[in-house]
Amino acid sequence: MTTTDTEKPVTAKDAGLAVCHDCHKLVDFRNISASTLSCPRCGATVHLRYKGSLNNTWALVITAAILTFPANLLPIMSVEYLGQKDLSTIMDGIIYFFQSGSYGIGAVIFTASILVPCFKIIGIVLILLSIHFRWRGWLRHKTVMFRFIKFIGRWSMLDIFVIALMQVLVTFGSLSTSGAGPAGTYFTGVVLSTMFAAITFDARLLWDS
Repeated sequence: MTTTDTEKPVTAKDAGLAVCHDCHKLVDFRNISASTLSCPRCGATVHLRYKGSLNNTWALVITAAILTFPANLLPIMSVEYLGQKDLSTIMDGIIYFFQSGSYGIGAVIFTASILVPCFKIIGIVLILLSIHFRWRGWLRHKTVMFRFIKFIGRWSMLDIFVIALMQVLVTFGSLSTSGAGPAGTYFTGVVLSTMFAAITFDARLLWDS
């Protein structure tokens, strides 16, 4: 985007350009039909704006927000030791690590399992609301925030990886066994929903206002 003190901001769309999301080449679409626009370098379809981007993103982020409640309230892990079964939620595990002195592990799990999913949901909702209500301020900051949300999306799966490792390392026949609780499915749904919400969202819509 380019702008001067006296001129209105000019976007790539205003200049007749669209970016290829596969090879990132700028394509001049002024003399080409938008329905058949393709990248001359890699042949991928080039979209001026993704159709249904806002609706799809809203649906996915609302799904993530709903799944957050069972993901945090239900047990995410079960450990059976000498016939006694112990169920723990995400917060139970975080409290256990802090009480046992493993502050680093507790902080990492708290960040990846609680803060990051909430930050992604709140961040995407704020971006969607800014488009709906045409809030024109902080566009660059919102764009950077969206890129950060998209980058950190996969790291929320840390809890699932920990449970998978525990199932292998803490299983000793009839002595002790461990497995995923019902919250594991909901937590995976939260992570996948926020990841797909970031993928389906077209960040260029921020600048259309």
